Amino acid sequence: MPHVTGDHYFSAEPASVAHGRTVEFPMAGRTFTLASAGGVFSADRLDLGTAVLLRKATLPDAAADGPFLDLGCGYGPIACVLATVAPGAEVYAVDVNARARELAVANAATVDAADRIHVAAPDEVPETVRFAQIWSNPPIHIGKPALHQLLTRWLPRLRPDGVGWLVVSRNLGGDSLHRWLVDSGWDVSRHASQKGFRVLRVTYAR
Repeated sequence: MPHVTGDHYFSAEPASVAHGRTVEFPMAGRTFTLASAGGVFSADRLDLGTAVLLRKATLPDAAADGPFLDLGCGYGPIACVLATVAPGAEVYAVDVNARARELAVANAATVDAADRIHVAAPDEVPETVRFAQIWSNPPIHIGKPALHQLLTRWLPRLRPDGVGWLVVSRNLGGDSLHRWLVDSGWDVSRHASQKGFRVLRVTYAR
């Protein structure tokens, strides 16, 4: 993956020097300027898949209160956008990468949402929390078995009326992931396609 720097972005404790930087991008009518660093996913710019997800999926409206989940949050661009467009919502930002979590905490404060963006390692999210929406640019490069395990763990934590939004490159198995989700009992639609990415809308089968 071209934007992985130093360690794998899914390393729990990156050993590489952080080399702090900023990432700026327009989204939802405003410009976000977020802190980033080496050793996290797409450290130098907003990842193309994430950009497609945020532009093509249906962002929550201002009245939404969540809670939402940014699964594999990295330095927090999805969580920051969700917290901004839904100023009353609780957002959980989850990542295995400790450096990414530190950056996400800082960026939550940058967008004045430090009290609403809850940055956590996977095992730190209370089991009782059920999500109105789950957003993810999932870590395809952890391999198919681990990816399936990840989604099997988190998608069932949607509320009965909840919605999952996933973005996956067509060349990295977007269509096969779609089929696997359907075979696993989910209702899945290809909500959008752009720049080689599939945006999948995932809900409980009715």
